[in-house]
Amino acid sequence: MRRYSAFAIAREALRFHSGWERAWRSPNPKKSYDVIIVGAGGHGLATAYYLGKNFGITNVAILEKGWLGGGNTGRNTTIIRSNYLQDSSAALYEKARSLYETLSQDLNYNIMFSPRGVMMLAQTEHEVRGYQRTAQANALQGVKTEFISPQRVKELCPIMNIDGPRYPVLGALLQERGGTARHDAVAWGYARACSDMGMDIIQQCEVVGVRSAGGVVTGVDTTKGAIDCKKLGLVVAGNSGALAGMAGFRLPMESVALQALVSEPIKPCMDVVVMANTVHGYLSQSDKGEMVIGGGTDGFNNYTQRGSFHHVEETVRALVETFPMLSRLKMLRQWGGIVDVTGDRSPIIGKTPLGNCFINAGWGTGGFKAIPGGGWATAELIAKGEPGALSAEFGMERFIEGRFIDESVAAGVAH
Repeated sequence: MRRYSAFAIAREALRFHSGWERAWRSPNPKKSYDVIIVGAGGHGLATAYYLGKNFGITNVAILEKGWLGGGNTGRNTTIIRSNYLQDSSAALYEKARSLYETLSQDLNYNIMFSPRGVMMLAQTEHEVRGYQRTAQANALQGVKTEFISPQRVKELCPIMNIDGPRYPVLGALLQERGGTARHDAVAWGYARACSDMGMDIIQQCEVVGVRSAGGVVTGVDTTKGAIDCKKLGLVVAGNSGALAGMAGFRLPMESVALQALVSEPIKPCMDVVVMANTVHGYLSQSDKGEMVIGGGTDGFNNYTQRGSFHHVEETVRALVETFPMLSRLKMLRQWGGIVDVTGDRSPIIGKTPLGNCFINAGWGTGGFKAIPGGGWATAELIAKGEPGALSAEFGMERFIEGRFIDESVAAGVAH
């Protein structure tokens, strides 16, 4: 793989950009692999990448029923943060955030990581107490956050109205090294690196069955034929329940749609990410000037990937009081993604009832921020056959044991 650099750009400019290679190969599937990863989204590609980088396992196929990064990875609002309450959650998300810091250099691909800061607004006394508690927990966990005053909030985000009659801003939980990254670039960077290791990324290849013998996985049936494997990783976000059914077990989660929208582009006016749990919305400005707006999940189970007028009305109405300028903007586009939500709002990373079959699922709407950490933990799980330190608490057995990792507050904006 030819490295990207300023020199390479100059060289290709002189020959009219005729020498660029394809970022990744598009091979036909082989008859068998050591590991098959189902799902070529961020977590699936990151899992494959760290299998190769950390464990030297490169006889890997990543199967995708659509196009690479076309699921939730390309449909989210790109927020990255790690200020979660529970110790196990904070460790996993902080690992991901720290990997994001150097991911462009590691992958030789600009993921446009922007540590612009993330503020979670406290607009009730209950939220003030909750975020102060989280700040104390983060201090013990080694995650740098702080609870800031309303005046500091206004300094960081001048376009905000902090004196709203219904929901005044009483403070905020700030993580200065949180921020955003370019979601497509994250998927493309991982894909390019995986392909360079010799892994096969096979698009338009839907898994229609999982084969096993003696309680151990032996392969998958796909729309491109049967493929054998020694180990299988299911990393398909909102479609996790359907794949688990093919493998013969059920998951303690539900699939729902999460919608978002962007406004027409405007001049730079906001260089921080703001999340507002009370009014149920969150806001940032993209590099193209669009105001990126999101809210909560749909109130019913579904597998749709489209927006609805109800969501636009509900989310924008909630944010207009805190950001009055939004009322003057036109919507440019909206979209939806399918998210898989567990009862405790924490992911599942662990073994399954089918031998040598492993799963990474249940991220709800917080999957993008966790891509590097989730991939790192899942790769360790698949390579060793047992969970490592990052994933030890996130197995499915916790729902039988009543050992929940309750992050319903930290994920309060469906995030």
